[in-house]
Amino acid sequence: SLPDLDLELLHDPEDELLCSNLMDVVQATLGRAPLGSKRCSRLLMPAQLLAQVRAELQRLARSEPCGLRGALLDLCVEHGKACHDVGHIAVDPAVVPTFQLTLVLRLDSRLWPKIQGLFSSGPAFAPLKLSTGFRVIKKKLYSSEQLLIEEC
Repeated sequence: SLPDLDLELLHDPEDELLCSNLMDVVQATLGRAPLGSKRCSRLLMPAQLLAQVRAELQRLARSEPCGLRGALLDLCVEHGKACHDVGHIAVDPAVVPTFQLTLVLRLDSRLWPKIQGLFSSGPAFAPLKLSTGFRVIKKKLYSSEQLLIEEC
């Protein structure tokens, strides 16, 4: 069909590899995310979440002049009403960024009672699983267009 043909024409194999590398960096960043004053926790992305985020980032990058290479990615983890900044990634530092993506991941809500102790003082390390729900906010850096917010 015509829409499928359009997607094939816009498909960039370099973006596939770049996105795969980006997801590795995202997972590494989440793996050392500081969630409390002295506490660290390894945040685990379920395979389904990884695939969904990857597809969404590629989709949002298709309309950009430099594709995914022109992205700045801010990582945030939301739990309760708080949103914690866990990292900033320039997808390709050699390219002037054309858009900014803020990826807001959520902790699995069933884990909240287990993680409350993470936010008190003292050293600890515990792996935490993220929910498969997420939000991506796209902001073009070369345009005054409104923000695009995708809820998945």
